[in-house]
This record gives sequence, C-alpha cells and structure tokens, in this order.
Amino acid sequence: MTVRKASCACGQATLECRGEPRRVSVCHCLDCQRRSGSVCAVQARWPDGDVAVSGQTRVWTRRGDGGSTACFHFCPECGVSVMYRADSMPGLVAIPVGLFADPRFPAPEYSVYEDRKHGWFDVVGEGIDHYA
Repeated sequence: MTVRKASCACGQATLECRGEPRRVSVCHCLDCQRRSGSVCAVQARWPDGDVAVSGQTRVWTRRGDGGSTACFHFCPECGVSVMYRADSMPGLVAIPVGLFADPRFPAPEYSVYEDRKHGWFDVVGEGIDHYA
C-alpha cells in the first residue's frame, strides 16, 4: 500500500496518508486563491480513516459560496494550511498537494471555478475535467 507523507514548512504538523487519493483537484475560487496565496489551490482528498495527523493545528471555519462550511487546519508555528474538511464532502480530508513536496504526485482530475481562473494560467493534461 502506498503511504505518502506531508508536512508544513516548519515540520511541526505532519500527515501520513495511506492508499491513493480519492480525488485530486485544482480550485480557482477566490477564497482558495486567498487561502493558498496563489492563483489556485491544488488539493488531494483521502477518507478520514486513511490520514494520520501529528502535531498541533489551529482551526478556522468559513462558509463557502454554495453555503457549506469548511474547517481549515493550519500550523500555529509557521502558518501553513495543512488540511481542511468540508461539509460538502463528508468523511474526506483535503490536503494541499504542495505539502507532499513530490513532483511525481498524481495529476489533478478536476479543475473547478474556472470562471474565476486567471486568464494567463492554464490547467493542462489528459483526462482533466473542467468546470466553470
């Protein structure tokens, strides 16, 4: 079984994910742009039971455009967003792909909120579904 390890910038918060992610996606919504500090956020989702979290996190909760709530966990030391859980996807935890620091990480399958995508940025690759 594949085991992937992720960590925040300072290494205080770590995650160990067993198996393959259920979904890898790119989100262009304005909230993900602000949360990630980039033009998009790329995350992978695993079932809660397949993710072991070590270290401390702080939680910030917000309501999204669609009305669902998401709880974002971040490292209290370095401030990096380490995971989130959304009411819209119960039983799954989303982890920013960059935390794995693995250029061979599986490619995204979905690109969402593309109507908010920066015009100069493209998500390319075979088999990616694109949604406005």
